Amino acid sequence: MTRQGFAATGLDALLRRATVPKGSFYHYFDSKAEYGREIMKAYDSFFRHKLDRALNDERLAPLARMRAFVEAAKAGMAKYSYTRGCLVGNLSQEVEALPDDYRSALDGIIKGWQRKVARCLELARDAGEIGDAADCDALAEFFWIGWEGAVMRARLVRNGAPLDTFISGFVAGLPRPDGPKLRSKERT
Repeated sequence: MTRQGFAATGLDALLRRATVPKGSFYHYFDSKAEYGREIMKAYDSFFRHKLDRALNDERLAPLARMRAFVEAAKAGMAKYSYTRGCLVGNLSQEVEALPDDYRSALDGIIKGWQRKVARCLELARDAGEIGDAADCDALAEFFWIGWEGAVMRARLVRNGAPLDTFISGFVAGLPRPDGPKLRSKERT
């Protein structure tokens, strides 16, 4: 599903590859759609762990943590020659052909990831890496909108350059830390 999407992944091929009899599949799932819901939950859990590993690494400054996440994701994509993307991104591109409830499930997953990035950006703000006026929630939303596009482009060109371009542009566009604060006597 990370290679060709949900709709293009036939149940028979999936079961053959997993060496699972169809009867066993239907013992656990009523349909491919129900299976997809469980796959989304599992992928979200996997990806949250991946985000936590990078974004909570206290050995690094907060913005370095974001770069570490990108490097880890780039290594993961390179492992499969950039033929796999983000399952949530793939499903989001197919959402019109998927069950209606997938839309809200996917949006909820991405919003959960956004909260993690927003928290890291708040730490960057607190550490003086970005300006005090930074709207970390809006920046985190912007991050995920751009990130999914960068992942798609990396798959297209089969290299990590779009991921590097994205994180460099994202960090360069962050509000700069405020300059030294003048005391009231120095202002006059």
